[in-house]
Amino acid sequence: MISCLSLSSYSFCEKIALKKYRRCVKTGCIKRPQVVSGAKKDGFGLRVFVLSDLHTDYPENMAWVRSLSTKRHDKDVLLVAGDVAEMYDNFILTMSLLKERFEYVFFVPGNHDLWCRWETEDFDSLEKLNKLLDACKQLGVETNPAVIDGLGIIPLFSWYHEACKDFHACKWPGNLSNRDTSLALYFDSMNEKNQNTVKQIQSTCSQIITFSHFVPRQELCPEKRMLFYPNLPKIIGSDWLEDRIRSIHGVESSSFACHVFGHTHFCWDAVVDGIRYVQAPLACPRERKRRMNGGETWLPFRIYLDGEFGAKVMPCYWSDYYAINPRTPSNTELAPWVARFYNLI
Repeated sequence: MISCLSLSSYSFCEKIALKKYRRCVKTGCIKRPQVVSGAKKDGFGLRVFVLSDLHTDYPENMAWVRSLSTKRHDKDVLLVAGDVAEMYDNFILTMSLLKERFEYVFFVPGNHDLWCRWETEDFDSLEKLNKLLDACKQLGVETNPAVIDGLGIIPLFSWYHEACKDFHACKWPGNLSNRDTSLALYFDSMNEKNQNTVKQIQSTCSQIITFSHFVPRQELCPEKRMLFYPNLPKIIGSDWLEDRIRSIHGVESSSFACHVFGHTHFCWDAVVDGIRYVQAPLACPRERKRRMNGGETWLPFRIYLDGEFGAKVMPCYWSDYYAINPRTPSNTELAPWVARFYNLI
């Protein structure tokens, strides 16, 4: 039976916080085996697709999942970076449909997956997490690191530092709080049980894809003054997530290190400090009308084929913007479209 850490492990999280825990990742400390392409001239080799923020509680999104081709190949992999559905029954249906369409499906939970506000059963968000992980095991959906055809795939549990709407939609045991870093630490500590597997993947795989629901770096979100919801940068991720990613991929530039994330619903594809960061969200129906949010005609996005990472996510409004425009954290002037939204101009 799959389950998350017991609540007694929260003392471990407290020790982490008191010691200002950080993984020490030195340049060049992680050595990769030589890359050997597995490309095939006939048929399909390993193909990896990525997708996040399905939100299939929306009928339009569930219909989109149903519309995916049922013709699958024996080396097709789908990474689902969280926020599948708020309702448990919709989660089960969605993951069942995806498993019918892909040989391998990997999943990490998002915040919406752990919302409890409409569930008929009385359980808190950690109990719901266990319920979802148990369901994944029964469906044959992977939630732990694995190697497929020489490619390392590492799901990472995570949460963010502060709370907003989740304060009301999630229910947590008393020793976990929405008002501090305890949830971020708790979810990060869940990854410790896989450390031996991760080390083995590091020593044997030249290429590794990690993925999480939450955002590991502020550079992967538009600046506050650009956003209609200015508090978004506060509720997207945690420092511990980026530390863990760096402990896996290292800090040297590499064309073989990739991290997939979700949560903000902004399509994103950028290299930061040597790691490629990708978000390919389905997003909500109304958001797909915007160029920078979500997609349906080009998803799931194929990120890997026959030993090589794929071309850039398109369209990718915000990461394209920051590719040519530097971030200006000292600038507090609202973007014109935000100022108009608040009737300030």
